[in-house]
Amino acid sequence: MCLITLAWRPGHAQPLVVAANRDEFYARPSAALAEWQDAPGLIAGRDLEAGGTWLGITRSGRFAALTNIRDPRAATGLRSRGVLPVNFLRGQSSAHDYVQGLKANAQDYSRFNLLVCDGQQLCYFDSQSGASEILSAGVYGLSNAGLDTPWPKVEYAKQALAQCLESPQTRALLELLSDSQVPLDSALPETGVGIAAERLLGSAFIASQTYGTRASTALIFEADGHWQLLERSFGPNGAVMGDVSLQG
Repeated sequence: MCLITLAWRPGHAQPLVVAANRDEFYARPSAALAEWQDAPGLIAGRDLEAGGTWLGITRSGRFAALTNIRDPRAATGLRSRGVLPVNFLRGQSSAHDYVQGLKANAQDYSRFNLLVCDGQQLCYFDSQSGASEILSAGVYGLSNAGLDTPWPKVEYAKQALAQCLESPQTRALLELLSDSQVPLDSALPETGVGIAAERLLGSAFIASQTYGTRASTALIFEADGHWQLLERSFGPNGAVMGDVSLQG
């Protein structure tokens, strides 16, 4: 997952609103959003290569999402990062306890950002710094650097989400994720991958022949326990592969 923007509003009728793009090589096998047969109540897409996920929820109101931290110089971890959201969603730990527990073995994984919510608290963990945080109410953005790092697509996504919050709709959230405008070179980050790659990765929605946005996901949690999920899948060059709509 390479772009997440979310609004956390404890006490609001819609306390958690999320819009997220997962960017990956098209050749990596994945299963679309669904309830997992081996984990009843867990709803997520699935990486069929390593078995984990990039974003998921449970019917009981838990949420988790993951991005990698882009650093071509960093060592590759021994374990798949995709298990981290799954372990939270399968478990009963509070969000705070879960991220605290990651500190001892975070280096087993390639660098990552993790967001987890247990319905009461939304917590963030940055494996590069080892820092964790209980997030206060607000609108947040996350890509492949630390939380709220002001990359152009992060700033755009936060502003676009803020404009949807009076009456959020899942299809409007997907629309904000579809922006393919590439920032000026002077505004792009320098993460060590070269200017051509920075341009490709600079927009909210990425499309090429081999790598791009594989899934756009919109999530709205209601205070009464109901939720809405809409995911759109994409293939090479941004071709739409289909939608999955779920609610509970």
